[in-house]
Amino acid sequence: MITTSIWPWIGFTLFVLAMLALDLGVFHRKTHAVSVKEAAIWSAVWIGLALAFNGLIWYLDGSEIALSFLTGYIIEKSLSIDNIFVFVLIFAYFQVPAAYQHRVLFWGVLGALIMRAILILVGGVLLERFHWIIYIFGAFLIYTGIKMARQGEMNVHPDSNKLVKLTRRLIPVTSDYEGERFFVRKAGKLMATPLLLVLVLIESTDLVFAVDSIPAIFAVSNEPFIVYTSNIFAILGLRSLYFVLAGVMDKFHYLKIGLSIVLTFVGVKMLITAVGIKIPIAISLLVIIGVLSAAITASLIRAKRLERLDPMLAQAKAEHPNI
Repeated sequence: MITTSIWPWIGFTLFVLAMLALDLGVFHRKTHAVSVKEAAIWSAVWIGLALAFNGLIWYLDGSEIALSFLTGYIIEKSLSIDNIFVFVLIFAYFQVPAAYQHRVLFWGVLGALIMRAILILVGGVLLERFHWIIYIFGAFLIYTGIKMARQGEMNVHPDSNKLVKLTRRLIPVTSDYEGERFFVRKAGKLMATPLLLVLVLIESTDLVFAVDSIPAIFAVSNEPFIVYTSNIFAILGLRSLYFVLAGVMDKFHYLKIGLSIVLTFVGVKMLITAVGIKIPIAISLLVIIGVLSAAITASLIRAKRLERLDPMLAQAKAEHPNI
């Protein structure tokens, strides 16, 4: 069984490290702005690897565990899109050159992998010893889902971030970027660059997102290996997904509503186990895919409608300046 042996953990960790080394050491060795085409290819690679791994789980451990992995992967992948909204705002606020964004996201993702591994380990131990915590997770997810649905336009305030403030206190920061470096020596004095502040902010915001997403995956499976691998595969593809979607994030108007429904559904799924009701994993997967598909479709329809209206509004304003 792939979920009951230590070797799959070792093998998967080595695979992740090898892919990260290949990514940064070979394909992105030279600093450059990542094109949409390049990002789309890498996104396809990461999704293909996740699906291939899902097929391996199906072959070794059966359909139920494989469906748990797939459901967890889709949930985490969908929630990671919310991270991209924040990344866009952070990079815009700090005016990070496009050529340096991949490096920041690479180290940001590496830090996220470590943080999430720790959170998953802690969450797994807590659920094993105190099963009632699953009801707290459920209530928290319902609260998060409702909060997300009511949330307005997202804003980023780096100057009020406690970790950014702490970093500024601990080490002086240069006024300008120094290439892709996080640290630089000036007059024999070690200084941080604004790129380090960007990295600190991305890591701190990802920690907040992890607190929301990891309980959601525990609702799908209590197998730590499934929770870990589905989460990690989704995060590994986050950088590529950012470069694919960064320019069109405004088109996904209803995605937050879809994500809020998914989180609320997962929270309810956790809570109703208290009265002996268990929603089959296949039904959960269909509900999640259906909700997200509807949200994305509605968003694209809205975006096309606005695109058709824009020229008409521009012409009307030209003909009637008082509009």
